[in-house]
Amino acid sequence: MPAVLFSTTVTFACLFLASIIINSSEQENTVPTNETSTDRDYYSNSINDKQNIVDMRVSGNNISSASSKDVGNFVSIFDGKALNGWKMAGDGRFVIIESDAALQSDKGGGLLWYSEKEYKNFTLKLDWKVSDEGDNSGVFVRFPDPGDNPNIAVREGYEVQIDDWADDGIHQTGAIYDFAAPSKIVSKAPGQWNTMEIQTLGQSYTVIINGQKVTEFTGSRTTDGHIGLQAHDDKSKVSFRNIMIKEADP
Repeated sequence: MPAVLFSTTVTFACLFLASIIINSSEQENTVPTNETSTDRDYYSNSINDKQNIVDMRVSGNNISSASSKDVGNFVSIFDGKALNGWKMAGDGRFVIIESDAALQSDKGGGLLWYSEKEYKNFTLKLDWKVSDEGDNSGVFVRFPDPGDNPNIAVREGYEVQIDDWADDGIHQTGAIYDFAAPSKIVSKAPGQWNTMEIQTLGQSYTVIINGQKVTEFTGSRTTDGHIGLQAHDDKSKVSFRNIMIKEADP
């Protein structure tokens, strides 16, 4: 074949192949006649929706992980930073001690109570310490909404007492105030942290101080209600931290 004719033939073939490739590409990028702009929007939105679902699951896992500071199904009701969910009844006051991530009674005659939920059968755990001999406070359980009257908790709930130097047993640390005395006083010296555990099941109450069972009591009052901390008087500086609760089966 002459060189000129061969060159012409090759050129024609290349142009023909290029035309086929261009037409094929245009067909792939062309919207089918039965697909509308609405269909394209739907597909786009579906992809975005799936991305949002993935984002929500990641966020949810992060939230769960961040709020699950506790072990053994205990739920923290005070994070050491703010009084979210807590209300003050009466004239007393609590302040937050940031260095201890703790609450401390500052003025007396009041009740700091957790308003977010009422509890029935549960185990309540917390740390507490007094600042000086003679400091007085208590942990109230199972009382109705007190409004601004802290005496509601006294009359309708039960108080686990904190006062190592009371004259009689039913008013000493670990007592169910006015009802049942502890078998012994196992508190640490002022300035040192103690642990308290209160177990309720029906009308049964058990108090454990620093790992030792000190009080068992059978009550007769309501079996559900709120949890609260007492601000007893202006001189008493009693601190609380790591306030956690685990609900039991009804």
